[in-house]
Amino acid sequence: MQQARVIPLQRNRNGPARVDGPDPAAAPQEVSAEPAELTEPTPLRPRAEPVRSDGPLGRLADAVAFLRRRLSGDYPIDEFGFDPELTDAVLLPPLRLLYRSWFRVEVTGAEHLPADGGALLVCNHSGTLPLDAVMTAVAVREHHPAGRHLRMLGADLVFQTPLLGALARKSGQTLACNPDAERLLRAGELVGVWPEGFKGIGKPFRDRYKLQRFGRGGFVSAAIRTGVPIVPCSIVGAEEIYPKIGDLRPLARLFGLPYFPVTPFFPLLGPLGAIPLPSKWHIEFGEPIDTGSYPDADDPMLVFNLTDQVRETIQQSLYRLLAERGNPFLG
Repeated sequence: MQQARVIPLQRNRNGPARVDGPDPAAAPQEVSAEPAELTEPTPLRPRAEPVRSDGPLGRLADAVAFLRRRLSGDYPIDEFGFDPELTDAVLLPPLRLLYRSWFRVEVTGAEHLPADGGALLVCNHSGTLPLDAVMTAVAVREHHPAGRHLRMLGADLVFQTPLLGALARKSGQTLACNPDAERLLRAGELVGVWPEGFKGIGKPFRDRYKLQRFGRGGFVSAAIRTGVPIVPCSIVGAEEIYPKIGDLRPLARLFGLPYFPVTPFFPLLGPLGAIPLPSKWHIEFGEPIDTGSYPDADDPMLVFNLTDQVRETIQQSLYRLLAERGNPFLG
């Protein structure tokens, strides 16, 4: 099996970085105004092969062509390991089933996601397992007019876990650190961050929808340095999938985990208890917060105030969405 083509990142101040063919010094192509051409090929979003829609034979031909490209190495990945073809053809379909049929995700505010150029999505985190992050990525891919991918920033534990770490890289995730975040943002990517970290995702059910501390504001510094907008993202529904009522700390230490959750069904029911409850979700993308007027990313008070503004915006959106919803499992 041959090695996949690795495409280097390029900075483009007027929008996403682009792939202009085998010669990286070639002039960039013009962006077409036609709706079908909203997503230009980039080092992180190379143009996908056209998908046939002519019945079973067409789908079989697509599958054979996909396997041929995988075996020959004739597919692009970027410097972070992002494989857009594998993501769209293999990873997204089962996630879409979970997204549409199990959690029945409703999305509002997709118009606030920029058509091109970099932006930082900042989201609340919950649910014991980080399904809210992958559902947000599906929401962006499904509802963005240009079908952009969300590049998620993940914790060290994700990339230290066998198989999971490799899949995370393939799907476009990278380590939650400022250098990686800034490199992606300068390349014109949509980047997602969940600044509550394990404090948010692992909090007990009694503290549901109460935002935890947003770290030290590193995400704000990255946005200011790269001059991209911050898009607050509020997720309702994830708190109910695994109601965490306890924590087996000896087991957590044994397995090197931040916590070992106890829910009403896990570990009591074994593997069956690991099936998430089918809560109804709502993901709202809020109005972007412009960072262009903030001159100094190293000013701790400025970073603190903007971090607090983003956190308060998400918290108030959560309260409003909770007041509007009824039964968390109906709808």
